[in-house]
Amino acid sequence: MKPYNKNLKQPSRDLRNNMTDAELLLWKKLRRKQILGLQFYRQKPILNYIVDFYCPSANLVLECDG
Repeated sequence: MKPYNKNLKQPSRDLRNNMTDAELLLWKKLRRKQILGLQFYRQKPILNYIVDFYCPSANLVLECDG
């Protein structure tokens, strides 16, 4: 498990409940291991940041503007 700032837990939950249209479109393609069987997490707190999408097995972070 990646270390994270515990103060970001509630804000990340709020962001998951209020995703932008662009994030929703991307999430529909990333969820349920649809891409190469990779698991993605959305609005994931990592260190002192909240990243839009995170894939731990590929050590990949995706940020979506819009």
